[in-house]
Amino acid sequence: MSNSSESLISLQNVTKRYGSFLALDNITAEIPTGVIGLLGPNGAGKSTLIKTLLGLAALTEGQARILDYNVTPKNYRLIRRNIGYMPEDDCFIEGIAGVEMVQLAAQLTGYPPLHSLQRAHEVLDFCGTGQERYRQVETYSTGMRQKLKFAQAIVHSPQLLILDEPTSGLDPEERLAMLKRIDLLGKRTDMSVIICTHILKDVQQVCDYAAVLVDGTIPVVETVENLRRPRTPSYQIVLAGNSDHFIEIAELNGLTTSVSPIGVITLQSSNGIDETMIWQWAQTAKVGIQSVVPAKVSMEDVFLQIVQGVQSGNQ
Repeated sequence: MSNSSESLISLQNVTKRYGSFLALDNITAEIPTGVIGLLGPNGAGKSTLIKTLLGLAALTEGQARILDYNVTPKNYRLIRRNIGYMPEDDCFIEGIAGVEMVQLAAQLTGYPPLHSLQRAHEVLDFCGTGQERYRQVETYSTGMRQKLKFAQAIVHSPQLLILDEPTSGLDPEERLAMLKRIDLLGKRTDMSVIICTHILKDVQQVCDYAAVLVDGTIPVVETVENLRRPRTPSYQIVLAGNSDHFIEIAELNGLTTSVSPIGVITLQSSNGIDETMIWQWAQTAKVGIQSVVPAKVSMEDVFLQIVQGVQSGNQ
C-alpha cells in the first residue's frame, strides 16, 4: 500500500478509549486517495475513527495524519476547513429555504455573502435541485434532504468529502443519481471521497478502495477489484440454447460448474481457464455464447468473509 506521503490517511498505532471501552485498537494502516468505502458492522469504530480524524475526539494513543496534516489540536481547524461532511442525520435550521442553508454552509467556510449565494446555486444545480431550493427545509422529502446535505458538504470544494450513508432512504432512481454525482466528483476532480455505508452494492459500484473496520481494527485496505477477484480462477457465462451438453464437456475437462437461478454458468478451475477453450466447447455443444466474463465475488460475500475471519481469530 502507499506510503504516508502518498496516502489520504495514515494511521500509526492509533488507539481510542472511552473509559474502559476500547473503540479503536492499535490501528496501523494507510488509506490511499480516491473514492474509498469505509465498511464495518455496527459498533466497529467507524464513527469514532471519523471523529478522531476531524479532531472531535482526541486520540488516546498513536499518531494520525490526514490530507498531509498531523491530527493534533493545532491543526484541527485546518483539517476541518478542507473537509466536507455529510452526516447521516438531518441537521437543518427550520424556517429557512434550502438555498439559504447551502449559502450558510458556504459562508461558514469563508465565502463572502454574494459569492456564497452563487456557489449555493451552482452546487444545487449539480445536485438536481430545481425550484424546491426556495422551499423551507422542513417541507422536504427524504430525497431532497439528502441532496441538500450533499450540497452543503461540497459547496466549498473540499479536498476530502466524507459521506455517512449518502443513499440511505433513497428510492432506486435517486440512489443511482446520488452515486453518479459521487462518481463524477471522484473521476473529474481532485476530491477524495470516503463513503461510510451499509449498502455494499454502492461500494461495489463507485469505490476504488475498501477499508474494513472490525472490532476497532482495520484488517483490510484493498482495491475493490482485488477484493472481488475469486481465489479460484472463474468465468461466468450466459449461453443461448440448452446448456447441458456444454456443462458436460466442461466437467469432462476438469472444470467445476454451477448454474445460478437465472441461468448464469460459473466455471472454476484451480489450474486456470483458457478462454479460447470455452468458445470451442460452445461450438462442440452447438450453443451460442451471449457473454463470457471473469467471475467476481460480491462485496457482501467479501465483507462477511473478512468480518468472520477477524472475529473467529479473536475467539
